[in-house]
Amino acid sequence: MLDRLRFHAYLYLMNKLDTPKRAQIINLLVEGNSMRATSRIADVSINTVVKLLIDTGLACEKFHHETVRNLNCKRIQADEIWSFVYAKAKNVPIEKKGEAGDVWTWTAIDPDSKLIVSWFVGDHSQATAKMFIRDLSERLSDRVQISTDGNFRYTDAIDEVFGVNVDYGMVVKTYGADPAGEKGKYSPAICTSSTKSSVLGNPDYDHISTSHVERQNLTMRMHMRRFTRLTNGFSKKIDNHLCAIALHFVYYNFVKVHKTLRVTPAMEAGLTKKPMTIEEIVGLIKA
Repeated sequence: MLDRLRFHAYLYLMNKLDTPKRAQIINLLVEGNSMRATSRIADVSINTVVKLLIDTGLACEKFHHETVRNLNCKRIQADEIWSFVYAKAKNVPIEKKGEAGDVWTWTAIDPDSKLIVSWFVGDHSQATAKMFIRDLSERLSDRVQISTDGNFRYTDAIDEVFGVNVDYGMVVKTYGADPAGEKGKYSPAICTSSTKSSVLGNPDYDHISTSHVERQNLTMRMHMRRFTRLTNGFSKKIDNHLCAIALHFVYYNFVKVHKTLRVTPAMEAGLTKKPMTIEEIVGLIKA
């Protein structure tokens, strides 16, 4: 009975949240604050923040799926970024197998408009790579040049999904030991060489690059607390992880004005004529 009363009280408070308060909470989340920090700053309960994140994330995922279509991109860069839910794979207890551990976010960006065309969250398998590439292909209207790193999973996936209707180039980077690596456990390795190669079709070697999508990985780490290295703000549940990612990409594509473009990526790609507002993201929930 007590739990039921608490639940109804929670629903009542959620219904009482006005649009400015919801916009404040969402704005705090997309700017890299953890959910508990957001609840303290916005002066709402953590359960309210979680519920709003899930509602907004689901609405954003639907909005992206329906809106980002028929793109005439000329180039695409693809990559994947590692994170984890609840615990790293080696530390996941038996009872949490299947719902916790390593999680990979596969992303595809148009380097001209800076638009995140597609993303897919899953493991690091060949099957996931094919699902990601298939989703990407369904959002494009013309032949495109794709660039990836040396992950062999992309080759079979792109060949199977696109066939001959693609130009695909690969960048293979070689890393050496960092002399200072012994001093710090998490010191990154130094890139000693980079080799470009044509895999499918006839890609333009000048545009075989993964620089933009790798920079997008940093943007994700800056805007989503759960992706920050060496943090206790990691995702505890996969549902929250998925919704936070969906919210981030809609915010990045439709709300955030890119400094070099001076418009949002969605505007540059011709999807919208003006930037969305956080209040309009709130409106997606009601819609």
